[in-house]
Amino acid sequence: MTATTLTPRPVVPMTLADRCDRCGAQAFIRAVFTSGELTFCGHHGRELLAPLTRAAIVIEDATDLINAQPSPSANSD
Repeated sequence: MTATTLTPRPVVPMTLADRCDRCGAQAFIRAVFTSGELTFCGHHGRELLAPLTRAAIVIEDATDLINAQPSPSANSD
């Protein structure tokens, strides 16, 4: 069994360009494997957390950044 580290913040910050591999929304969770990585939005990352934890080397979680900064459209009135 491989030990998995769940880190509170990513080592390499995710950007707006990082997209969920399930739905295309902004990614906030990255699962790193020996053969590559997968990125997920908060919803799909939480949904898949159990199997990802069993298979990934590292899981980077930046979901605390969701809504940390208001979107530009929130103040467009």
